[in-house]
Amino acid sequence: MVLFRRELSISDLILMAANLIPIAGVWFGGWDARQMFLVYCLESIILGGFNVIKMAIVTFVKKKDIWDNGNGTSAKVGGIFFILFFMVHYGMFVFIQTTMFAAVSGLDKAVSGPIGFLLHVPQILSPEAQLMLYIFIAAYGLKMLTDFILSGEYKTTDLGLLMFQPYGRIFIQQLVVILGSFFLMFGAVKIFMIIFVGIKLYFEVWLNFDKYIKKAALDKMLAKRADREFLK
Repeated sequence: MVLFRRELSISDLILMAANLIPIAGVWFGGWDARQMFLVYCLESIILGGFNVIKMAIVTFVKKKDIWDNGNGTSAKVGGIFFILFFMVHYGMFVFIQTTMFAAVSGLDKAVSGPIGFLLHVPQILSPEAQLMLYIFIAAYGLKMLTDFILSGEYKTTDLGLLMFQPYGRIFIQQLVVILGSFFLMFGAVKIFMIIFVGIKLYFEVWLNFDKYIKKAALDKMLAKRADREFLK
């Protein structure tokens, strides 16, 4: 199975363009690089939010799906369980990523700690950062509409697969955002932003995480089926 995209959709190209805007803003428009890295942190929340919406749509269609208990057994559970589990588990990753960046970048100095930082994010964001958030919301909304709803993928996708889709992206984002926050302290952020966005787009747009996840799930299912046949 090919894990790399052979062609990009219109929504992929729009998402690529959205990611390139902060580079132009920082290099030529005098935008605050710290604000742009904060936007990339908050992009993880946007991605998770749209994933919850997709899971809710699948839940409305399928009602229940298979949950792997991790001990060789599985059970059919309601889609609400998948959604709540994802919100708690994914939310912890987002919280760690965002508060770590806030501490290293110094953006949390004006407020009281990480919780205070998250509560005051709307006040901390510059007009340019707010604009970029709206652009990312529109880009991911278009991607969900074209690649998930209009394509009919919501009728066949598994809730378990859907639940894990954002994790590959957030691991990459955590790595590069945290590294980028350190570059902020050494004044090399303009160069690093180009590297950061290049790596981010490669993993998010070009490398097909969805096919990788589906392949891993299929291999696991076939292995379990082979074990059952062997035990017979």
